[in-house]
Amino acid sequence: MAKNPQQDAISAAEIERAIHLFRGQRVMLDADLARLYGVATARLNEQVSRNQDRFPEDFAFQLTQQEFTALMSQNAISKPRRGGRRKRPWVFTEQGVAMLSSVLRSPTAVTVNIEIMRTFVRLRRLMATPGELVEQLTKLAETVQFHDDQIKLIAQVLQQMLEKPPQPKPRIGFHQPQSEKTGE
Repeated sequence: MAKNPQQDAISAAEIERAIHLFRGQRVMLDADLARLYGVATARLNEQVSRNQDRFPEDFAFQLTQQEFTALMSQNAISKPRRGGRRKRPWVFTEQGVAMLSSVLRSPTAVTVNIEIMRTFVRLRRLMATPGELVEQLTKLAETVQFHDDQIKLIAQVLQQMLEKPPQPKPRIGFHQPQSEKTGE
């Protein structure tokens, strides 16, 4: 049976929305990863607990109660009293997500994992180049200022061209040309 490619397609924006910052690291929640991989969260956590040696603290960790409360207050996950999550979630760093592909061996997991890794790499590149962004913004500001000055100069020249010099009022009656007056 052929799969619908629209169902399999996972957008980078969807993955970016699922990335959170905890303890100074970009991480993804177990529930978000399970949804992307197409497995139950319990199954994902079960595989992680069976392979604990593959997930050291810098690959995956469970949120503290305070972090869990902060996450609920941001509406990232539903509250327990509303039928939501009751246990503190596990979160996975970029390395932890890479390790999940060795634990979850479905074709969907491999495809999703590739997209997640690409998103992490893209975010890392964006964060690694703030100096370049500042430099480009500075150059852009200088160019805009130069163009602004040039436009002001052009506007002044056009204004001067539009202003006609005052024409002397024509005299009424008999008058002699200037050359005849000076010749006497």
